[in-house]
Amino acid sequence: MTGMSKLLNFSENGCKLTNAERKCYQTRKHHHLISHGDPLQVKVNKLSSTKTQLPYDYYYLNYCKPKHIQNSAENLGEVLRGDRIENSVYTVSIAVPTYAILDKEELPCKVGCKFKLDAQSAKNFKEKIDDEYRVNMILDNLPVAVLRQRRDGSQSTTYEHGFRVGFKGNYAGSKEEKYFINNHLSFRVMYHKDLETDSARIVGFEVTPNSINHEYKKWDEKNPQLTTCNQNTKNIIQGSTVPQEVDTDKEVVFTYDVTFKESDIKWASRWDTYLLMNDDQIHWFSIINSLMIVLFLSGMVAMIMMRTLYRDIANYNQLDSQDEAQEETGWKLLHGDVFRAPSKSGLLSVYVGTGVQILGMTFVTMIFALLGFLSPSNRGGLMTALVLLWVFSGLFAGYSSARLYKMFKGTEWKKNTLKTAFMFPGILFAIFFVLNAIIWGEKSSGAVPFGTMFALVCLWFGISVPLVFVGSYLGFKKPVVEDPVKTNKIPRQVPEQAWYMQPVFSILIGGILPFGAVFIELFFILTSIWLNQFYYIFGFLFIVFVILIITCAEITVVLCYFQLCSEDYHWWWRAYLTAGSSALYLFLYSIFYFFTKLEITKLVSGILYDEHEEEENDVAEVEREGRKGIIDISYA
Repeated sequence: MTGMSKLLNFSENGCKLTNAERKCYQTRKHHHLISHGDPLQVKVNKLSSTKTQLPYDYYYLNYCKPKHIQNSAENLGEVLRGDRIENSVYTVSIAVPTYAILDKEELPCKVGCKFKLDAQSAKNFKEKIDDEYRVNMILDNLPVAVLRQRRDGSQSTTYEHGFRVGFKGNYAGSKEEKYFINNHLSFRVMYHKDLETDSARIVGFEVTPNSINHEYKKWDEKNPQLTTCNQNTKNIIQGSTVPQEVDTDKEVVFTYDVTFKESDIKWASRWDTYLLMNDDQIHWFSIINSLMIVLFLSGMVAMIMMRTLYRDIANYNQLDSQDEAQEETGWKLLHGDVFRAPSKSGLLSVYVGTGVQILGMTFVTMIFALLGFLSPSNRGGLMTALVLLWVFSGLFAGYSSARLYKMFKGTEWKKNTLKTAFMFPGILFAIFFVLNAIIWGEKSSGAVPFGTMFALVCLWFGISVPLVFVGSYLGFKKPVVEDPVKTNKIPRQVPEQAWYMQPVFSILIGGILPFGAVFIELFFILTSIWLNQFYYIFGFLFIVFVILIITCAEITVVLCYFQLCSEDYHWWWRAYLTAGSSALYLFLYSIFYFFTKLEITKLVSGILYDEHEEEENDVAEVEREGRKGIIDISYA
């Protein structure tokens, strides 16, 4: 399984297996060669917390600011994720030949700035320490990380993303809880020597945060001298082990030092430590569990097709005369009603079109992720791809919706097209707008700026809506899908159904198996979303995704066959809701995850979680409907 795991996991290069394949990522991603005179610019990103899920700009807190704050160019996905990448005072200028610095393997302790905390600044720091916020920094596209010990006791390196703003504690002999800030950062930059160019590439970026109550005799703004931070040596002089307390009118001095360390890790593999997977056996168990469900359902379908249907059709065709004919029973009675258009057929067409749009977006995104284009090193790439693919998939939404609507003998194709273009996106945009207003009220960097919001509206109205109309026009130009049997003019009366064939019961039963096929992988997806972890095992995810499609199709075929055998021909909406009901179990599981795995206490954060999960469930339910074309063909 270890060899197969390598095939199913992708690091930054997106092509991990051979040296020739590694070149594919290097040609599309800039890598920084350290040479004479180059500065190492440490950039700062958002403050993040798993307790509030509200990101904040780094300079929301009263950290050291450079003279001119410059925002790095951010893509659409980074803005939607709340990333705000800016420059900082943490800059190491290499003014001597490269290996003179690297061989020395250290840079002395430096002072960033000094300031006195006012009441508001102290309050902000205390709030962020209470909510366990972490500071995120970037060096050469590598996020800063803190080393941690693995639970299994192995010696392999694992990382925590970012470092904590501070911590709470109390002085010896006192029970009063105090707040302390991590004001000294010990950076460690790992590099790999390039023998061909006589330079080096950065392959690691670690930090050890410390809280030090710095001491000085006289403050010189141009050349500050600290007795606890000797500029001639890298190490802090441990004359004072007292941490830096956070309170009003307290002076805080921010300092840092840098250590260089040569590493055997090549540049193409530098993300492997960040993406170390120590639970691959669980993913294999998930796949085996899902395959067992698929095999069970496949056996059910095979039994129906090869035994029940074959026997019934053979007996039906072997009737030599009308006298030998017995009374028809079961699904054979419904040949004149089975293709009768359902109630609210236009709405069903809209749902099918939207489902095809989501399914197309998901499938193409999976392919790009498998090829390594959407690796975690490409910040915001996944979100950007999802938005753009959703927009351009409007063509398929309009086409599939129009084809089904025409099959239902619908005539108001313009009205149907407008519903397809605006109903589901409009609901999502309304929820998104309300959530964004709530986040904006919290002054979080997660709030989407007006310019980005306007860009999203332009993508919707300028690209998606026209493509829906083009697809709808093409769909209506096609000849109507003819039913294989004629539909009776007078609808047949449906007999009274047994309790287990009632719509609500059968629909709820139908959603259990699709959810059971994916719930283990769902745990890792929720963990990556809410616990600030990388999700990159797209190989496993793609296999589970394919299994989910097969499971949804097969469970719908089986339950729909039982429904037709009970002489109930109202199968259209039932087929949609049977697989779609798995979204209900997803929602219930997300509630379970909220109370057992998360420590969210604020009302705003709880609302964000609840609304986000409701959006995911709506998308999941509509996506199931995108697979209904498989089911329709089976019945036809």
